[in-house]
Amino acid sequence: MGREARSAKRGPAWNAYQVKALRHYLGLTQEQMAEELGTRQQTISEWETGQYRPRGTSARLLTLVAERAGFPYEAGQGSGAEGEKEDT
Repeated sequence: MGREARSAKRGPAWNAYQVKALRHYLGLTQEQMAEELGTRQQTISEWETGQYRPRGTSARLLTLVAERAGFPYEAGQGSGAEGEKEDT
């Protein structure tokens, strides 16, 4: 399977800028967003600072939340730190 096919199967990638923008769009604190997503506040902080990137189920959940909230999200939009590690 080629890289594009694998990427499409996993869904869009989220970067630090997009995670923070979604949280602000929803009007949530990091703690509130963590509670909504079933994760830790520290994880939200790590995503927003570019230390890690959401992947797997977390990335899919962010995409669903964004779509349902009407957040104007597109893969690759915004600017995130290069070389970010991925995290769930």
